[in-house]
Amino acid sequence: MAKKKTTVQKKQQKTSIFKRVSTFFSNRQNQTLLGAFLFLFSIFLTVAFVSFFFSWQEDQSTLTEFGNKNIPTKNLLGKIGSKLSSFFVFDGFGVGAFLIPITLFFTSARIFFQTNLKRIVTSWNWGLLSMLWVSVAFGFVEKKNAVLSGIIGFELNEYLQTFLGKTGLMILLLFFLVAFLIIKFSITPEAINEKVKANKEKKELTRLSKETDDLEEEITTEINKAETDEVQKSDFELSVENLQPTITKHSDVSTSTPKEEETPSIELTNETSPLNISEQSKKEVEVAIEKIAEEKSVTQNLSDQLVKDFGEFDPTLELGNFKFPTFNLLKEYNESISIDPEELEANKNRIVETLSNYKIGISKIKATVGPTITLYEIVPEAGIRISKIKNLEDDIALSLSALGIRIIAPIPGKGTIGIEVPNKKSTIVSMHSVISSKKFQESQMELPVALGKTISNETFVVDLAKMPHLLMAGATGQGKSVGLNAVLTSLLYKKHPAEVKFVLVDPKKVELTLFNKIERHYLAKLPDSEDAIITDTTKVVNTLNSLCIEMDARYDLLKNAMVRNIKEYNAKFKARKLNPNDGHQFLPYIVLVIDEFADLIMTAGKEVETPIARLAQLARAIGIHLIVATQRPSVNVITGIIKANFPARIAFRVTSKIDSRTILDAGGADQLIGRGDMLYTAGNDLSRIQCAFVDTPEVEKITDFIGSQRAYPKAHLLPEYVGEEGGTNLDIDISDRDKLFKDAAELIVTAQQGSASLLQRKLKLGYNRAGRLIDQLEAAGIVGSFEGSKARQVLVPDLVALDQLLENEKNNN
Repeated sequence: MAKKKTTVQKKQQKTSIFKRVSTFFSNRQNQTLLGAFLFLFSIFLTVAFVSFFFSWQEDQSTLTEFGNKNIPTKNLLGKIGSKLSSFFVFDGFGVGAFLIPITLFFTSARIFFQTNLKRIVTSWNWGLLSMLWVSVAFGFVEKKNAVLSGIIGFELNEYLQTFLGKTGLMILLLFFLVAFLIIKFSITPEAINEKVKANKEKKELTRLSKETDDLEEEITTEINKAETDEVQKSDFELSVENLQPTITKHSDVSTSTPKEEETPSIELTNETSPLNISEQSKKEVEVAIEKIAEEKSVTQNLSDQLVKDFGEFDPTLELGNFKFPTFNLLKEYNESISIDPEELEANKNRIVETLSNYKIGISKIKATVGPTITLYEIVPEAGIRISKIKNLEDDIALSLSALGIRIIAPIPGKGTIGIEVPNKKSTIVSMHSVISSKKFQESQMELPVALGKTISNETFVVDLAKMPHLLMAGATGQGKSVGLNAVLTSLLYKKHPAEVKFVLVDPKKVELTLFNKIERHYLAKLPDSEDAIITDTTKVVNTLNSLCIEMDARYDLLKNAMVRNIKEYNAKFKARKLNPNDGHQFLPYIVLVIDEFADLIMTAGKEVETPIARLAQLARAIGIHLIVATQRPSVNVITGIIKANFPARIAFRVTSKIDSRTILDAGGADQLIGRGDMLYTAGNDLSRIQCAFVDTPEVEKITDFIGSQRAYPKAHLLPEYVGEEGGTNLDIDISDRDKLFKDAAELIVTAQQGSASLLQRKLKLGYNRAGRLIDQLEAAGIVGSFEGSKARQVLVPDLVALDQLLENEKNNN
C-alpha cells in the first residue's frame, strides 16, 4: 500500500510540475522573455563556433583546467564559449553544429512574434537530421581533419563504411539528400516539367514581344516616310475630282456689233485655290484616330455606398417609437439578506460535531450566505475519503433539523466540499432586482435570460441562443410556470418586437393567456388561426410542422447568402449586402414555448414528437429555440433524440432521486426546498439558483404597457401548413367505391369506432385499402374528419340510419 501511495504521489507531483511549467510559459510576458533569450543565445553560439575554428588547437589544453582563472583562452567568448564549442563542434557534429544556432534563431522569432508555433517541433526535427547528414558527409569527404565532421560524424562514417563500403555510403548520402529535397521542397518530375515549360513559355513570350516591337517600329517608319512624301508634293498637282465645268460668255469688245450673237464656251476651272492645295492633300493622308474612352471603375463597394448614403438597415424602424417596459412595472421586495451569526455558528458546530462523531476532522470551514440557502465549504483533514462525507447527507440533515441538505463533494474548481443548508428565513428574489442588474442590462448576448440569483447573490444570466434549447421540469407547484414567465419577461425587457417572436403553446389554457395583449407585437401564429396562443392539439401539430417549413426556408436563405447562422445573416442583411428582391429579409428569432409537453404527447403522440425532434436537432443555426416544460421528462414523454438536444436543463424540486436523474442525469433535485429553488445545468456542472419571482399582476402590467403602444398590423405569420387530412371529398361516385364499402360501413357503425386499424383487423385488409375505405366513408358522411391519432367520430348512430343514408344516396344518384 505504501509503495502504491508513493507511486501515486510521484505521478501527482510530476503532473503538478508540468502544469506549473505550462502555466508559466502560457504567459505572454514570459514567452517574450524566452524568445529574446533564445535569440541572444543563438548569436552567442554562432560567435563561439566561429571563434572555435581559429583557436581550438590553443584552447584544447585549457578545457581540463576550466576552473583555473590563471589559464586564459583564445575563444572570443571565454571558457564557456570554448567549452560549448568543443562539446558541439569537436565532440559533436563539426560544421553541422552551426544548424543549432540557426534553428534557435528561427525558434526565437516564432516565439517572439507568435507565428507558426506548431512548426517549431518540425523545424527542430529537420535541423537535427540535417546536422547529422552534414556531419557524416564531411567525415566522408575530409577524413584527416576531424573538426569539420566532429567525432560523431567521424565515428558514424567509419562504422557505415565498414558495412556499406565507400561507394555504398556515398549512395546512401545521396539518397538522403534527394529524399530531403523531395519531402521539404516537393520536388517531383511533374514539378520539374512544369518549371521547364514555364521557362520555355517565358522565353517564347519574350521573343514574340521583341518581334512585335520590331514590327511596330517598321510600321512607324513607313508611316512617317509616307507623310514626308505627301508634304513634298507640288502645289500645282491637281486632283481630277476638283475640276468642274463652268459656262462663261466671251465677247470681242473691239469688233462686236449690236446684232452679233454671244457664243458660249466651256472652260475648266479649279474651285480650290492654289494656296490650299498642299493642306488639302495633307488632310487626305492623315488617319483619324478614335480615342477609346476608358471604362469607369467604382472605387467603393455598392453595399458600402448604400450604407454610407442611407445607413445600415434598421429592422426596428417600423416601430421606431417603441418603448421598452420600465422597471417600475415590477414589484420590489426587501432583498437585503439578513445574516444571523447565531444561526451560522450553530450550524457550523452541528456540522463539525456530526462529522467528528464519524471520526472526520475538519481543518477549515467557510460560509457563503445566499437568498434561500447557505453554503458551508469545508476542507477535511488529510486522508479523509470524500465518499465517507457524501454518505452522511441524511445524518447531517438530521443533526441540523433541516429539509433539503445537499452535499457537493467536491465543489468543481475548488479543493473543498460544499454543504448547502436552507436558511430559516429566506429572501425573495424579485424580477425587478435581476432585470435592473448591471450584468443583465449590459449583457451583449443575443437572447439574454435572467433566471435568478446564485448562492453568492449574483444575478444569473444565460444566453438562450447558445443553449440552444431549454428543458424545464419539476413537480407540480414548484415554480415551472413562474420560471417560464421569468424567461419571457427577460426577453421582453431586452429585445425589440422586430428581433424576437414567440410561439406560445398552452394546453392548460390559463397560464399564458396574459400574453394575448402583445399578439401584434411579439407573437407568431398560423395564417388561418384566430388566437395566437395555441391550446388545441390539432393546431399545435400544424404549428410545429409550419415551424419546420420555416426552418427549411431559412436554411435556403442562409445557403444563398453563404453564411452559417442567423447572426451572420442578419449582420449581412443590415449591411445591405443581401438584396430583398432575391427573397432576403431580416429574420427575427423565434422562441417556441410549450407549457405542458406531456399532455401533447398523450393526445397527439408521434405527430408532435416528429417535428419537435426535427426542430431540436436542426433549428439552432436559423434562430428557432425551444423551451419545453413538463413534470417529468421520461422516455415515453421526451425521447432520447429530443432529450439529447436539450443540454440546458432546469430542475425544480422533485419527490424522488429517480426523477432527478431523469431530468438532470444526476441527483440533487430531490434535495431542493421548493418555491423557485432550482438546479441549472448546461451540460457541465450544476448551479443552484433561486428563480426570480414574477407574479401574475406584474406580467399583466408589462403586457398592458406593451399592448397600449402602436403595433404591427397583425401578428407575425408563420408559413401555411396543409395537413395530411385522412379524408377527401372527391370519392363521391358510387361506382368507384370499394366492393367492401357496405361491409366496412356496417362494421364501423356497429363498433362506433372510425379507425383504419379496425377495418384491417376485422376485414383482413392491408393498410392502403383500409385507408381508402375510410376516405370513402368520410366522403359519404359516415365518419368524421381526421383528428390526429384519435379515432374518427362515427356520424351514423345505428344500422337503420345507415341503410336509410345509403338508400337516399342511391336514389339521388
